[in-house]
Amino acid sequence: MNVLFLTLLDFKTIKERGIYTDLMREFAKNDHKVFIISPSERRNNIPTNLIDNGEVKILKVQIGNIQKTNLVEKGISTLTLESKFKKGIVKYFGNVKFDLVLYSTPPITLQNAVKYVKERDGAKTYLLLKDIFPQNAVDLGMLKKNGFKSLLYRYFREKEKKLYKFSDYIGCMSERNVEYLLNNNPYINPNTVEICSNSIEPEDVNIDEVKKVELRKRYGIPINKTIFIYGGNIGKPQGVEFILECLELNEQNAESFILIAGSGTEYGKLKNYFDINKPNNSKLLSHLPREDFEVLVNSCDVGLIFLDKRFTIPNFPSRLLSYMQASIPVLAATDSNTDIGDIIQNGEFGYWCESGDVEKFNNLIGQLNDKILRKELGVNARRYLEEKFSVKHSYETIIRHLHKGERH
Repeated sequence: MNVLFLTLLDFKTIKERGIYTDLMREFAKNDHKVFIISPSERRNNIPTNLIDNGEVKILKVQIGNIQKTNLVEKGISTLTLESKFKKGIVKYFGNVKFDLVLYSTPPITLQNAVKYVKERDGAKTYLLLKDIFPQNAVDLGMLKKNGFKSLLYRYFREKEKKLYKFSDYIGCMSERNVEYLLNNNPYINPNTVEICSNSIEPEDVNIDEVKKVELRKRYGIPINKTIFIYGGNIGKPQGVEFILECLELNEQNAESFILIAGSGTEYGKLKNYFDINKPNNSKLLSHLPREDFEVLVNSCDVGLIFLDKRFTIPNFPSRLLSYMQASIPVLAATDSNTDIGDIIQNGEFGYWCESGDVEKFNNLIGQLNDKILRKELGVNARRYLEEKFSVKHSYETIIRHLHKGERH
């Protein structure tokens, strides 16, 4: 079977670890021919080129700058994505008949490229819904449903509707995602929507106590405190003002230390806090390569997840899986609409509080200073990962539709 995957993730090989590369490896392991279109931003100065690895071919399409740029450039680059992807399909994959097209959000602006392949080849189309846009931008005040900014909202909302309408199947990250999607888009056939969770190919990263001490010393992290780590995007979705409150209150704690490693549009706010206040119980690191981050996580004690309390859409950060793979408990502070807290607590591998409740967050940090408790929760985390969030489950969820011989 020929599988086409369209993504905004910039990679040159599927040997890298991640929710999408792991899924592509799973397809390749099951004897499918995998074709990927992955962007390379203009700032890299690399023209469009094809990387041929035999059963896996990756087309690197040069696009405008999207990450770490101003809103105008990001908007223009996003709007021109589908035409660039479609041209790449025509030029490089014109003689390939695809059976399945996989694509994820963000962005929502690839529907014309997907529609082209669907109509040309009769391919089935499967949307991996990782982001509900433009509502997430409305939640954070970046777009408005009224006034001048409503023009952009209505444009993107129409794009979103079209994307849902011609997707044969939509895989959501959780039950709340499914409910939200159907409640707010009643035209969608419920039989086409299902849970297809974020997933990875679990690997063992065993680090003994001696190595942990060495790593902590290398990064200037205390060896005698409970290390709570947050890693990933530092942007508006994380609710940085609340994070700052948590850091400030944690200065009163003798046993806990908060480590933040990441980058994003709000990184400057955190750096400014660290530069001015020079806290004793927390540390800020700039973005680390994924491999380095995974090793560092395995040297820490608790994984942190932050989401802005204003969200009305049920986000489900994939960073959760890194913590579970490392067999460490998770402490999440999020809005009340996501069910990530329910999953963490029902799976008995961590705790949840609502973002904004700094006192409860601090109390939970205190509870997680208990080493015996952390060990028990960490074992549960790894078990839950293997049972619920293995990439094999995602692959089987998707591939079963190809065996039905049906299309809605």
